[in-house]
Amino acid sequence: MHSGRTNLPDFSNSEIAFRDQSNGSLRQAYQLFSVMNRKRLVWLGKQFVKIAFALHLPVKGLIRNTIYRHFVGGESIADCSKTINRLAERNVLSILDYALEGEESDEVFDATCNEVIRTIEYAHENHHVPFSAFKITGLARFDLLAKVSERLLLSDVERVAFKRVEQRVDAIFRRGYELGVPVLIDAEESWIQPVLDEMVMQLMAKYNREKAIVQNTYQMYRHDSIARIKEHHRLALKGCFRFGLKIVRGAYMEKERARATERGYLSPIQPDKAATDRDFDAIIRYFIEHHDTIDFMVATHNEASTLLLASLIDVAGLPRNHRGIYFSQLYGMSDHLTYNLAEMGYNVAKYVPYGEVKTMMPYLFRRAEENSSVKGQTSRELKMIREEIRRRKLDDSLIRKLAN
Repeated sequence: MHSGRTNLPDFSNSEIAFRDQSNGSLRQAYQLFSVMNRKRLVWLGKQFVKIAFALHLPVKGLIRNTIYRHFVGGESIADCSKTINRLAERNVLSILDYALEGEESDEVFDATCNEVIRTIEYAHENHHVPFSAFKITGLARFDLLAKVSERLLLSDVERVAFKRVEQRVDAIFRRGYELGVPVLIDAEESWIQPVLDEMVMQLMAKYNREKAIVQNTYQMYRHDSIARIKEHHRLALKGCFRFGLKIVRGAYMEKERARATERGYLSPIQPDKAATDRDFDAIIRYFIEHHDTIDFMVATHNEASTLLLASLIDVAGLPRNHRGIYFSQLYGMSDHLTYNLAEMGYNVAKYVPYGEVKTMMPYLFRRAEENSSVKGQTSRELKMIREEIRRRKLDDSLIRKLAN
């Protein structure tokens, strides 16, 4: 039993957070986050990159050596192996995420499906990679998913196309089932989430009899998320299959609100951040209460929510490396959470996206925009890096004094 422990992670420990980074790489990270802290510069950078690619200007090298290197594991699975091994040396796990999205052709969708299956096979061979992950929008046209979600009549061509989508998703989870590798499917915009929820619940009933292979994602900035999670958990209990999921705060807030206003329906988004935080923490408590029937991952860069889960694990007397409980952060962000959790023995994994420079641009634009719009996120990154740079300077100064 561990309920007597009080030594929770100290997220202000910058030495643990940046132990692997050289002084030079710390300065580069500081410069990168300083730029991303300014909305105008992020917007201008995005326009410049779009124009540069359209005109075939040689900007790939610049991107590769700055924002790409910081947030992306590599161009291929093999390319990510060094990143995976480096993280594993610090007891941090990896989740490979092939981040291709926004495509339109069946050939690309089939190729993406095969690539996701390769990440599952890699995870099966490498115990430092406990999950695979994918987006359904990498396997299907967005407008088709929206039409199915709205239960509109499909043409014959669309019915055939959607059947292929179902086959791709099933093939991914079937391979996960065959190899015993859990697979996380990302959440999407609210107007295409219904088809995703329906499909995932059917596949949970099919593949989650012994283990939570199929795992959904819920965005807690939606005001209906707690109700959806509890209903899906109820269905899992009724159907005698294991419920698996990941929670995030959410990634499409501005788009969701704009669409709701434009079309005149009630926004699915919480009224404010406090409501999102309240529901996020409330569902964490629910998970701990039902940890015997739910496998869950809390994917967050929020210190308070992270500390809440860490403390609840201890209070409940659960092992910190409980097989069904994971923390997660994005590669290149919140290292003060990741490494301090790992140092204390909790299960923590970095989402490691990979892909060619050009195909990674939608993902990288989102990281830059999120960091410039999420209140305090970039400021926290900058503060932690600044404190570590200052700490090292003080240490160097003390060593010189002692040497003299």
